[in-house]
Amino acid sequence: MPRLDGAVQLPPRCPRPSDAGMTHHEGFSELAVQLQEQRTEALHHGLDLVGQAWRSFDQPRPAQPPISEHTLQIADAPLPSTGVGVPAALDVAAHILDESLAHARPRYFGYIGSSGLESAVLADALATSHDTNLAAESAAAYVVEQQALRWMAEFVGYPWGGGTFTSGGMQSNLTALMAARTRAFPSSRVDGLAATSPVLYASSDAHSSIERAVEVLGLGSGNLRRVPIDGNRRMDPSALRELVRADLDAGLVPVAVVATAGTTITGAVDPLDAIADVCEELGVWMHVDGAYGLPASSTSTAGPLFAGLPRADSASVDAHKWMFVPKACSVLLVRDQENLTRAFRHDASYMVEEEGFRHPVDGTLEYSRPFRSLKLWTALRAHGADAFRDAIERNLLLARHLHALAVEHPRFEPLLPSADLSIVPLRRIPSSGDVDAHNMALAREMQVDGRVYVTSAVIDGTACLRPCIVNYRTRTEDVESIFAVADELGTRLETA
Repeated sequence: MPRLDGAVQLPPRCPRPSDAGMTHHEGFSELAVQLQEQRTEALHHGLDLVGQAWRSFDQPRPAQPPISEHTLQIADAPLPSTGVGVPAALDVAAHILDESLAHARPRYFGYIGSSGLESAVLADALATSHDTNLAAESAAAYVVEQQALRWMAEFVGYPWGGGTFTSGGMQSNLTALMAARTRAFPSSRVDGLAATSPVLYASSDAHSSIERAVEVLGLGSGNLRRVPIDGNRRMDPSALRELVRADLDAGLVPVAVVATAGTTITGAVDPLDAIADVCEELGVWMHVDGAYGLPASSTSTAGPLFAGLPRADSASVDAHKWMFVPKACSVLLVRDQENLTRAFRHDASYMVEEEGFRHPVDGTLEYSRPFRSLKLWTALRAHGADAFRDAIERNLLLARHLHALAVEHPRFEPLLPSADLSIVPLRRIPSSGDVDAHNMALAREMQVDGRVYVTSAVIDGTACLRPCIVNYRTRTEDVESIFAVADELGTRLETA
């Protein structure tokens, strides 16, 4: 029978394992994977390695080390039959991570990175230690996750009615579009889409996860209308209205409009209020993909760009981007939780609902769902919302500084008249030769050099460097180093 201390007494006749690799203590078998006496040593050693990593992120490193022969040998080794011990294994893991690209470094400007916020890292370690599953009844963890959803909604200015935490923007967008599909075609979960004529809408600069979600949901990427954009690379609401009306007249069923709050290519924010007008007028679900940019709605600098957000049916935001917490931590917010329930609920004999409690799995794709929200909840509780707003504001100011420097520099030019958020596409103008080829080569050289990590992009056929600033560690001198390193390496390319 169960004991009050949480241990379980084995029945008197229960066989006792005596396999090799096991020891016995107080009548219980101890597996070789248990740390036992080595626990304190392993914990202190692990914390020391984490502390070393954190200290290394405080300053830019002089170069990115290549993958060493030692690492390649380790990666080529066969499955070990016996272990080397936790401290030795952690040392190798730290060595591998040191030779990996760390988004947490202050001069990592590639793609849209993460920062590995220290308080959230510690909370994540606690959450994974307890290994709570948020798909089913999880007691206090469920209550805290609901609070984290409310806090995130309040932070970005969205009228929270429900939502869920997911692994990333792809899954958040997929979840939202599943809800939109179910509203448009209530019987589609049972009957499929063979007899339907769905259409969806997103700007030509929308993230590829939208196209992928449409494909996964069986809606067909050929039915995704690419709405034209204006000179600031924002969706044209007039063109959207014309497309939707034409499809309605043709007997098609508009499923959803996806507005982007911070495009991945330039950081443009679609005109949410005007798009909401179209959606309300024509009865179409409005989803805001704010995976990257939505936290900026909390700031005084960029907040006005997000007018109309509260009118959306759903909105997504990756907390592991501009809320600085480690991956994976994405948030989907909805105005009405019932839309998620109708899209995902199943009656399973092994997950019986009791006393009105509805298992969280009934509003999400995942059956094994970690306590992702704890890292965001802990970070907000530890630092407060104002600290996050201040950090995002600083990133915005640094992006404007970067844009101004590109305007002033004789050998660089920005591709856009301003920086809406924190992405600043720019390019170096060589003294001669193909400008596009020069900038593509320059991006590769900067990545190999390792002092500053920047990725390339192609915008309307024009190749460029595309620095993105979403790290609370990044300072003015880090941003200015982009020009110093790019000009040095660019000059070298010209003379090679």
